[in-house]
Amino acid sequence: MYTALAATSETLRQMLVTSMAADIGPSGLAGFFTGTTTVSLETPQEMERAGRQGLSLWLYRVVRDENRLNDPPRARTLPNGQVEYTPPPLPIRLHYLCTPLARNNPGTEHRILGRVLQLFHTNPIVSGGNLRAEFTGTDVELHVHLEALGLEEITRVWEALEGSYQLSVSYEVTLANIDSVAAPLVSSLVESVRPEFSVIVGQEAS
Repeated sequence: MYTALAATSETLRQMLVTSMAADIGPSGLAGFFTGTTTVSLETPQEMERAGRQGLSLWLYRVVRDENRLNDPPRARTLPNGQVEYTPPPLPIRLHYLCTPLARNNPGTEHRILGRVLQLFHTNPIVSGGNLRAEFTGTDVELHVHLEALGLEEITRVWEALEGSYQLSVSYEVTLANIDSVAAPLVSSLVESVRPEFSVIVGQEAS
């Protein structure tokens, strides 16, 4: 489905919202994530300009998954016995920048980021009831891993944002696929066998 990107983003966003709301207690984040404080898919700058605090979950890069480019077509047998082959989807990897935003409160930003790290360390595979949007009720699995970005890489990201560096972490999400719209190929049934056309005749020795 072409909505895989949006479904992945909404799935992760809702997981983070639920996690923050469940962090109750004197030092918990549930009291902070109220009103205009939220988990947003906007860039950190967009959230700040709008006066919102919380967590920016920004999809900043989409690349092909080179390890799965040679996946075979998906096959299924039709009621008439023919086999239908659906072209494999485009395998992609999504890269998200997680940036906590709490005005003049670095301690709260540290707790937000710690909660993010805890959530995805506990749930490196997202599936089942955690899936949202078009993924709801499907057998999709999202694999989430923390990326160790070098100084040059993280600098390029913040230069693209045209802002000064802020405390943040990057996650890579794999197994998000964009389906092909090409028509499936259907193999024809073998209607008859002609053994006389399959005899291999050896050359006579001279």
